[in-house]
Amino acid sequence: MSFLAIDVGNTRLKWAQYDAPRPGARLLAHGAAFLERIDELSEQEWKSLPAPTSMLGCCVAGEAIRRRVEEQLELWSHLDPSWVVSSAAECGVINGYDHPGRLGVDRWVAMIGARAHLLAQAPGRPALVVMVGTAVTVDALDETGRFLGGFILPGHGIMLRALESGTAGLRVPTGDVRDFPTNTSDALTSGGTYAIAGAIERMYRNILRRCGVPPVCFLTGGAGWKMVPYLTVDFQLVESLVFDGLLRIAEQRAAERARP
Repeated sequence: MSFLAIDVGNTRLKWAQYDAPRPGARLLAHGAAFLERIDELSEQEWKSLPAPTSMLGCCVAGEAIRRRVEEQLELWSHLDPSWVVSSAAECGVINGYDHPGRLGVDRWVAMIGARAHLLAQAPGRPALVVMVGTAVTVDALDETGRFLGGFILPGHGIMLRALESGTAGLRVPTGDVRDFPTNTSDALTSGGTYAIAGAIERMYRNILRRCGVPPVCFLTGGAGWKMVPYLTVDFQLVESLVFDGLLRIAEQRAAERARP
């Protein structure tokens, strides 16, 4: 009865196997691979896994990458791959995007995961959902579960590469985050980090002003840990937030199929 959750981002594929398709299920195995290594999964990381009963994934890397993942999933001939697409509403979350289907599916699934966490610990509060990866998204959910909107900005790497390519003579060695940088490396690293922190803090204030109560902030993504020392708002680091959303969606869909 095991369940395989897959999150295909812009840089890496993350996967996790659970003992059941429901929130709180026991984690059996997990891993990650850069997109360039997807074609090795069936002969390496997945080869020794017990055959999953079901699978659900989200993919923002495009149709060609998704097809490559499905080719690897042919390792288990009985498995029928299923993928989430952003919709008008699911699992108690209402999509307020102008065109709901154009919302990045990783953002959508992370918000569903955040909503599930929120209802378990602080019902009646809004949520701020931050994913820090290749890109950074900063999304707002009101207390009813409605997605109000969000910011998208470059991640650390994109910011630094853009400055390097767009500024004559500038090279971008790794620096440290400082309150008052006194060299170019530290200035670049600090600028990128505090730009992301500033976007998070601005959305926090926007939600507080809109909803009248402070949001619960969930921080996730492959580089989420990098922001931990630099945020001035309270937050929870939940590295599994997309997987938590996939588990919640899988549970609801299974319940819907079981209804007479």
